[in-house]
Amino acid sequence: MPTPDQDLRPPADEELVHHELPVHEVVLLLGTHADRGLSTAEAADRLRSAGPNVLPRLDRRGPWLRLLLQFHHPLIYILLVAAAVTLALGEVVDSGVILAVVLINAAIGFVQESRAEKALDALTALVRTEATVVRDGARHRISSEELVPGDVVVLEPGDKVPADLRFVSVEDLHVDESALTGESLPVAKEPAALPTGTVLGDRANMGYSTTLVTRGRGRGVVVATGADTEIGHIHRLVGEAVQLETPLTRKIGRFSRILTAAIIGLALLTFALGTLRGEPAAEMLTAAVALAVGAIPEGLPAVVTITLAIGVSRMARRRAIIRRLPAVETLGSTTVICTDKTGTLTANAMTVVAVSAGGRGYAVSGSGYGPAGQVTADGTAVDVGGQPALRACLVAGVLCNDSRLTGQDGRRQVIGDPTEAALLVVAEKAGLDLGTLLGAAPRLATVPFDSERQWMATLHHSDDGRVVAHVKGAVERLLAMSSGELRADGTTGPVDADAVHARTEEMTGRALRVLAMGTVELPPGTRELGEEALSGRLVLTGLQGMLDPPRPEAVAAVRACRTAGIRIAMITGDHAGTARAIGEQFGLGDDGVLEVLGGADLARVPDDELPDVVRRTAVFARVNPEQKLRLVEALQREGHVVAMTGDGVNDAPALRRADIGVAMGVGGTEVAKEAADMVLTDDDFASIEAAVEEGRGVFDNLRKFITFMLPTSFGEGLVILAAVVLATTLPVLPTQVLWINMTTAVALGLALAFEPLEADVMSRPPVPPSRPLLTGELIGRIVLVSTLMLLGAFAMFEWAMASGESVAAARTVAVNVFVVVEVAYLLNCRSLDRSIRRVGLLSNPWVPAGMVVMLALQLVFTYAPWMNALFDSAPIDAVWWVRVTVVGIAVLVIVETEKWLRRRLGGRRRGGDVPATG
Repeated sequence: MPTPDQDLRPPADEELVHHELPVHEVVLLLGTHADRGLSTAEAADRLRSAGPNVLPRLDRRGPWLRLLLQFHHPLIYILLVAAAVTLALGEVVDSGVILAVVLINAAIGFVQESRAEKALDALTALVRTEATVVRDGARHRISSEELVPGDVVVLEPGDKVPADLRFVSVEDLHVDESALTGESLPVAKEPAALPTGTVLGDRANMGYSTTLVTRGRGRGVVVATGADTEIGHIHRLVGEAVQLETPLTRKIGRFSRILTAAIIGLALLTFALGTLRGEPAAEMLTAAVALAVGAIPEGLPAVVTITLAIGVSRMARRRAIIRRLPAVETLGSTTVICTDKTGTLTANAMTVVAVSAGGRGYAVSGSGYGPAGQVTADGTAVDVGGQPALRACLVAGVLCNDSRLTGQDGRRQVIGDPTEAALLVVAEKAGLDLGTLLGAAPRLATVPFDSERQWMATLHHSDDGRVVAHVKGAVERLLAMSSGELRADGTTGPVDADAVHARTEEMTGRALRVLAMGTVELPPGTRELGEEALSGRLVLTGLQGMLDPPRPEAVAAVRACRTAGIRIAMITGDHAGTARAIGEQFGLGDDGVLEVLGGADLARVPDDELPDVVRRTAVFARVNPEQKLRLVEALQREGHVVAMTGDGVNDAPALRRADIGVAMGVGGTEVAKEAADMVLTDDDFASIEAAVEEGRGVFDNLRKFITFMLPTSFGEGLVILAAVVLATTLPVLPTQVLWINMTTAVALGLALAFEPLEADVMSRPPVPPSRPLLTGELIGRIVLVSTLMLLGAFAMFEWAMASGESVAAARTVAVNVFVVVEVAYLLNCRSLDRSIRRVGLLSNPWVPAGMVVMLALQLVFTYAPWMNALFDSAPIDAVWWVRVTVVGIAVLVIVETEKWLRRRLGGRRRGGDVPATG
């Protein structure tokens, strides 16, 4: 044994692996005592030196930075330049309008992001954790923040492990480590040293911060606190993971650069053509600015933000809280969802789903710890009173049990081992009253579960004076102890070991964890219980098979995502066999083949071969946090938009790196929520599918708005360019252009943000990340409508001038042509491929409301004297309204005809299979 003077610490560049060392060496290394712990004075010194046992918070944007970042957008830069140019030209009203748009856009984004942060804070508020620590030889209850390396911590059922511990002694200690390792079942702990290279999930002599004690008792010495814990390591990975731009921000940025180049080119062309014709430079500069102002889509940033904010609101109603606005659309572009298993696809609640008793098999419905469900045989509910063997099997599971359930049915919590809780719940589903059973058979003695013994037994005194022992444990051990087996009619017969093995193999083949139940009637007056009193006298009453079941709604959600062309990859820390069974239940394999790869095998795959492995593998089991991160990065290098779901600390680095990280709000850890872009308030995978649906709807509506808005901007620019080329009076002025752009964007374009989801939104494949916002088809439509606006507005302006109208009146006619055409074109844009008849006018009430508001604004623009003075407009006769309306109807008919032709041509290219879209 080393002396106190020996320094057993490894060199600074080597990791200290406490699980490989015997207990006495760990205790000596940490300068403590396994029984007395640290002195109070030593603990205070170490706290000053090591700091509190807390995780450093990930950096969050302060309010001022969040506000400034609202202006960091390519289109905002364009608007700021436009405002500066118009102000330099003395157009104070124009500049003020543009700046107002910028400020409104920033305010909306800031308020929405702040509200999302507050919602997240409400979900992640930490409950103060306390720990029982031994100092100066006495137990104390202190805040976990005060723990230091060398402290000796005592753990009881229900305690959270407050720091990383090396166990010194244990008594049937089981710890739920699912948040850290992904292991769905509680892990049995023991203090013996482990071999070199033992992976994290198999370190039975260690306890890790934030994991939960489900059963038994233990004592451990703190080996790491705060940032030095395993959770601290993962926290660092989270901080190092680079967050990527979303597909929307990339596409908007690319679109904005192209649009900026086009606007500058048209403005320069206008100025050059005019000056070459001998026009005054000042007038041509005004014309160029008018063209630029007309072509700049002032309303785009505001409407994009508002559309995303509406998506945030819709997702919140469907139990998904968005932290960053662009993440709303990212889900709609997702091509791969990498999902954790425990608590995400499964309920994270052990559930008995099958019982075998008296030679008969029973199915159990329902999942989780609520009593909803029933026990059935051949699809028919059974009366447990008429099934003696079934009742005996269930009673044994209730009485030989150290766990209990608390809370209401919808929010029940387990105090103790989830496996034992499942035995309580199945008895309730069969109609047994737990309180009555426990009250009628008080416990006299207990033989606790032991990893070597592999069974647990309890001794009970019943009301009729009998003394009965109930036993549960591994099938093989109880078979070896059994002298008989309970038959269906309640009589006892010889054990049919082959039949028991066959039933066990059938259950384990379904990835069920199987426990055997048995009873022994002992002589009256028996007060002690030992293995010798049970061996050879046990009557086997039955088997119970349980698992962490798939969420029923998650099965449907995964199916919907796959139908939508989204690939689902399950990445879990659980064992390969369990992961395969869950993957098969979710149908994750292609063509009936499910490829499963373990973490050890994944570690041996070189980077150049990883893309091929990722493409063909649907389930990755027993992976660590670094491997999850590596898989996400490999998918992104292949061009995928990756959503990562998870609830554990081990998921956090991948959540951070993914294009969108989705954390569980109820069962998720604080670190996972901090790393995620979206938090589910109900921990339901089905909410992810709903969010994908909403995200696709947001992307659809953004494309509709851009398709609606650009023809006006380009049309106005073309009208001004045509006037310069033809050396004629400008049909519209810069202030009038701003009036058109802002009023139509808000009154008409904003209505498209409220468009309901289209029926086929989840039957389409994902939008490829490389596809721009506007396809060639939509660009063609934009050019068509821009040309129609150019012809209509210019022709009506020239007609009005030829009819003797004043320049102001003729310009008013041209302005009204743009507005009326946009009113008509709005109906075309409610669907980019379906007809107006299929969409229906009243399915979005904001559309008719916006049309009425817009027409009312135009009446004010045309006839209010103060508006005439402000915008150089003038009243016009009713006949001009009729002519303008005819132009609007003509555009409506032409665009609907163009959509019809595209559908027909598209159907012929597909061999005549035309979708029924009208």
